[in-house]
Amino acid sequence: MRLSFRLDGWSIGAVVIAVIVLAPMLSVLWIAFHPTENIWPHLLSTVLPRYFGTTLYLMLGVGILTAAVGTGAAWLVTMYRFPGVRWLDHALLFPLAIPAYVGAYALVDFLQYAGPVQTALRGAMGWQSARDYWFPEVRSEEMAILVLSFALYPYVYLLARAAFRECSGNGYEVARALGAGPWGLFFRVGLPLARPAIATGVALALMETVADFGTVSYFGVQTLTTGVFSTWLNGNNAGGAAQIAGVILMLILLLVALERTGRRNARFYRMGRAQRPVDRAVLRGAKGWVAFGLCLLPFALGFLLPVGVMLDHSLKNPEVWVAPGLFAALGNTLMVGGLAAVLTVGAALFLVYAVRMAGRGVARVVLPLTTLGYAAPGAVLAVGLLVPLAALDNRVADAILAVTGWDPGLIMTGTAGAIVLAYGVRFFGIAQGAVDAAFGRVSPNLPMAARSLGRTAGGALSAVYLPLMRGSVATALLVVFVDCVKELPATLLLRPFNFNTLSTRVYELASLERLGEAAPAALVVMAVGLAAVAALARANR
Repeated sequence: MRLSFRLDGWSIGAVVIAVIVLAPMLSVLWIAFHPTENIWPHLLSTVLPRYFGTTLYLMLGVGILTAAVGTGAAWLVTMYRFPGVRWLDHALLFPLAIPAYVGAYALVDFLQYAGPVQTALRGAMGWQSARDYWFPEVRSEEMAILVLSFALYPYVYLLARAAFRECSGNGYEVARALGAGPWGLFFRVGLPLARPAIATGVALALMETVADFGTVSYFGVQTLTTGVFSTWLNGNNAGGAAQIAGVILMLILLLVALERTGRRNARFYRMGRAQRPVDRAVLRGAKGWVAFGLCLLPFALGFLLPVGVMLDHSLKNPEVWVAPGLFAALGNTLMVGGLAAVLTVGAALFLVYAVRMAGRGVARVVLPLTTLGYAAPGAVLAVGLLVPLAALDNRVADAILAVTGWDPGLIMTGTAGAIVLAYGVRFFGIAQGAVDAAFGRVSPNLPMAARSLGRTAGGALSAVYLPLMRGSVATALLVVFVDCVKELPATLLLRPFNFNTLSTRVYELASLERLGEAAPAALVVMAVGLAAVAALARANR
């Protein structure tokens, strides 16, 4: 394909935005290959195999469990009617509002020696100490897999449910007529048709697993992401951290490539416009209650348990709601999250519109590349941003000091500017996807008519597109803001001194075993997340 590039403001701006989004990942690779002190041989012979093996073990466990839970729940609510199915259909999405690290704190508090489960067991059985009975290790890799799976299964559930619903009821009726039972319908009809959607959901869950820091660090599990923190903060070696971050980036890109290859090689078509919806079978008696219990379990572990534990702690200690640190963290969260959401969605609007006007230009080529930012974990982006930004800050400050005699300090790394930039890069793919879909729903005849009446490109955007896309843009702003509120690794690494957001406040206090003080901030984060889940459920009705 022959590429053309017009030097107009829209195309230049689109390329600049794409460069900003891609720069942190390229920076990570550059630092990894040009470290000031090359410790790669040391990493390769000592900790890297352990980090990599543990990460793969978590990915394997989370992949299997999220696929089983998400697909099974989606099949039950789509194909059957049983008690509570209508509200479970939406409630199964609620764990998306709970950051995995909050679920980790809640599970440990619930199952630990002084928690309600073991306390009740000792009281009921007359045991006096932990030596009198056996209980699973609470802080272990298996518990980390459990927490991550019940926090991330909604990715699979949402996509699998949509895939099952899009299948025509005629196909299931034919399978039943040929003698297929309930298991045959699932394994021979439903599962093959929904495989691309399930694979996409599992790939998203695995990306989040690789990117997670709060959960694995609380459980004491050493993964590649914790290795970045340890090498950089404890070992004071940015080059080594970049090399581990490069391994994470390659692993994420491999997941993206496998997911897209799987979707490209699979072809599934609808047989007609008017398809009969699935005729759901009614489960009565014990079968109905078993289906209810199977769907209730992931909702209870992924949502009710974290909310219940945090509510219990906050109600026992009502004074923590007026702690000064909480209001400061809330203000900082609203500031950086709101600013990042506005800038990210605004940049996505500009880029997508520029690409649509550019036709086959260079801007269209760079559009898919900008979605890679969402695949890059926050720790990777932090490494790619902090090192070059710190060098740039020092040079700018020295230049201003030499010319004016005034030292402005660190403009980006000494303020919340680096956090806002990291959020923008991290969640640009979400904003871009929502905006691109919104543009696609607007008839091209409307902006063409506006242009024929003398409107400029910017005028057509403001007078035609934006009024019609108002709801989609608002949803994109909400989703990006919520993800900014929940983001932990990038915030921990890039925040200036004495700067806390709600997520870092929860992490710091919970790490010090002060869960009662962390509970209010965790509840606020979960409440904000519920707003995004409600918008998502409304969009997928």
